[in-house]
Amino acid sequence: MITGKARRVGQLETEFMADWQFFAPFEHLAATFLAKTSTGVDGANDRPNDGAHDGAHLMRVWTNAFAICAIEGGDRELLAAAVLLHDCVAVEKNSPLRAQASRMAARRSGEILVAAGWDAERVSKVEHAVAAHSFSAGIAPETLEARILQDADRLDAIGMIGVARCFYTAGRMGSALYDTADPRAQNRELNDAAFALDHFRAKLLRLGDGFQTPTGATMAQERKRRIAEFMVLFETEIGALDHNAVGLLRPNA
Repeated sequence: MITGKARRVGQLETEFMADWQFFAPFEHLAATFLAKTSTGVDGANDRPNDGAHDGAHLMRVWTNAFAICAIEGGDRELLAAAVLLHDCVAVEKNSPLRAQASRMAARRSGEILVAAGWDAERVSKVEHAVAAHSFSAGIAPETLEARILQDADRLDAIGMIGVARCFYTAGRMGSALYDTADPRAQNRELNDAAFALDHFRAKLLRLGDGFQTPTGATMAQERKRRIAEFMVLFETEIGALDHNAVGLLRPNA
């Protein structure tokens, strides 16, 4: 009998088999590691079927990371391993363990790398990068590779991809789009567990100012502008902002 976990591993292998070449020149790492990213919170259950943290997310983070690395430098093999393994343990957004997710992924990454024959020093560096990549963990990145991974992952949380991922996740969690009584949270506390729009002010706009590398910060500026523009357009359409706000945003429109 094929278990749920076996089916999920098979799906992951099928999903990535055609994409291993995307991770060149480290496709051998992708082939080794990606089949091991089906771990749930307890190490035995399936990971959630989360389209915000799927193979496409890994590919985008990879692209971001190596664009930054091309300018900032760094150990490309360490960075490749950290990107491929940074979400190897999945914890749902509404789980009380969410703030521990990157630490759990770091421990699992270490196990995978030790089994693959990596030496202790390089394993430790990958573990640190994985642990420090998360906004929720609040761990300061101490190496260049950790700073690059954090920037690369955060770039995927802002801009139009960030908008899409925010509303996708809100739908999975059963959240409303916005609070109809106070969409901009002018007279209440932000509650991004209940309202998707609140997540922009609670987290996404803050991410735009926290980049670790000059290259990452430069890449973030346009995405930050796009996410701010989206908020103006969205809040205008729902009547939370005067239509003049769009004219101010696009004076030549």
